[in-house]
Order: sequence, then structure tokens, then C-alpha cells
Amino acid sequence: MTDIQPILLSAITCNRVIFDKVSGMSSIIDIVQTIDAPRYPARHAQIVFFCELTNGHGTTEAKIRLLDSQEEEKIIFERGGTIRFGNVKQIVTLAMNLQGIVFPRPGEYRFQLFAGGYLLGERRIACRKVELPPQSGPAESQVE
Repeated sequence: MTDIQPILLSAITCNRVIFDKVSGMSSIIDIVQTIDAPRYPARHAQIVFFCELTNGHGTTEAKIRLLDSQEEEKIIFERGGTIRFGNVKQIVTLAMNLQGIVFPRPGEYRFQLFAGGYLLGERRIACRKVELPPQSGPAESQVE
């Protein structure tokens, strides 16, 4: 590991990422900037943290963290791993599929990406409480 940290090119939250088997190119499906829920805590079935990195030197320890910005930067989720760069010009794509993340309250949250212990960047996501439309009763049948 080296003290030179990778450069974060992009960080996106979305519902799904598709990787083409032939080209290896990725397609980001349904970018998520806001999560609307009628009540909190709210469980989001699936969210993908997608990012691209370059300028990496060999193997780098990395970590993704989700913070609750309202509660003194409380960590809601954290996962680490290693990233291997073949050369400094290589662009490494990461897509971390996170299932069942629970957002405790409406407000701002931040996904952060660390490499070698340094914060490379973050992506904000907002949670809003929404009112559901009133449910209508069963349709009354008319007899003629």
C-alpha cells in the first residue's frame, strides 16, 4: 500500500447497475437522490453505491460508510474491502449492492468512500416523509 490515494471520478446512488458481459461497460438504472417514505424508520429494499476510481497504486484498502447527518454523523452502515489497481491509468468501477438499509428518520444522509484511511468523496441522499393519497373504498356495484 502507498500513501498516494486513488482519485474518485464519480459516485452515484441508484437502484440497479447492469454490466454488459461483452464490453464490461456499466449502465446505471434509476439514479436515487431522494427516498420518499410514508413513515420512518424506512427500509429501502435495494440501493447501489456506484463509483469509479483511478490513479491507484497497487492494492488499496477501501471502505464505504453511510452516515446520518442529523445525528452527529452516526454511522448507519459500513463495509470494507480491497481494491487492486493494475496501473495508475486504470479506471476501477465498484458497484456495492446494499439491501435492506434502514433510514431512521427523514433528513440528509451521506455515503462516504474512504481509501487508505482517507476520505475520497461522498454522495448525499435525502429522505422525505410523504403522505399517501387516501384509499378509496371498494367500488359500489349498481343494480339496474
